[in-house]
Amino acid sequence: MKITVVGTGYVGLSLATLLSLDNEVIALDVNEAKVNLINQKKSPIHDNEIQNYLTTKKLNLKATIDKDEAYYGSEIIVLAVPTNYDPVKNYFDTSSIEVVLNDIKQRLDSAFIVIKSTIPVGYSDSIQQKYPDFEIVFSPEFLREGNALYDNLYPSRIVLGSSSVKAQKFALLLKNAALNNPPVLFCNNSEAEAIKLFANTYLALRIAFFNELDTYAELRNLDTKAIIEGVCFDSRIGNYYNNPSFGYGGYCLPKDTKQLRANFENIPNNIISAIVEANSTRKDFIADQIIAKNPKVVGIYRLVMKYNSDNFRSSSIQGVMKRIKAKGIEVVVYEPVLKEETFFNSKVIKDLSEFKKMSDIIISNRKYSDLSDVMDKVYTRDIFNND
Repeated sequence: MKITVVGTGYVGLSLATLLSLDNEVIALDVNEAKVNLINQKKSPIHDNEIQNYLTTKKLNLKATIDKDEAYYGSEIIVLAVPTNYDPVKNYFDTSSIEVVLNDIKQRLDSAFIVIKSTIPVGYSDSIQQKYPDFEIVFSPEFLREGNALYDNLYPSRIVLGSSSVKAQKFALLLKNAALNNPPVLFCNNSEAEAIKLFANTYLALRIAFFNELDTYAELRNLDTKAIIEGVCFDSRIGNYYNNPSFGYGGYCLPKDTKQLRANFENIPNNIISAIVEANSTRKDFIADQIIAKNPKVVGIYRLVMKYNSDNFRSSSIQGVMKRIKAKGIEVVVYEPVLKEETFFNSKVIKDLSEFKKMSDIIISNRKYSDLSDVMDKVYTRDIFNND
């Protein structure tokens, strides 16, 4: 079976890698450099499992920029293109999906299309009306950055926004490729879209809750770790996703929480809006704690969200950085991923020793062994030393 996956970010590439074990998979992307890397069996994103599979497994996977090659003869087309939140429209920018659908329409009279990109509730049904010759099904992904293939191999659940014959066939492909035995849920598209947004917003809620617990403990001079452990011994709460941070960030949580809040327009709510606002409040608090120490130079150690990441899109530490800079305090950045000389008009320091020496305070969302010799300078809220 020929399957086309459009987009080679962590969602698309992990899915293309997974399905190419037993199917012919074409990965389509507009970025020729990424395409070339994949064809050289090199992952363009940081994911150890993907790189291992590209190197050691016999995959029927080819990447291309050629739309004709990608679409003709494909039985399943999976869309995993970016849909960023547009704060002006107060909505996800879904134009990337419609560009792809138009490309497919120019080449195929009919198609079975699975949308993996995160979208607003109700979008799949509305776009189905615009493309009546296509069967369009939304299937949310629940993947962690840096562990995307692992999470596809051991999925917590498989959700399809349709129970049609083709939707069931796609669900079976995912289930058979998994190394566990995940539950499969068939619902309608709008319910599947809501599952994605509510799931990520709940994760953001947990982050915001334990961050506010930490804010309280820090200002009251209490032991955050002791409080969290005492709370989380309750099995109903659970000892996970409870490590304080500078706020939630990354690919999904900031935009998904804002989109769900937008979907709540004219619907009574308090919690959903508060989750979005809590993230901003946390960044304000962290910045105020740094500013109160009257540093001349603040060092930002790593912009990335996690240890095994090369992505710093919407990372929480950037929000803290901007607030500190707004007070006229000099900020320097140490981030090996960056090749530029500056980041938001702050100097990027390439030498770690120089960075440590010139920084009065070093702020780091997580503890790193690289900073063990200057811990007296480090400000972090990482209690458990994990993600």
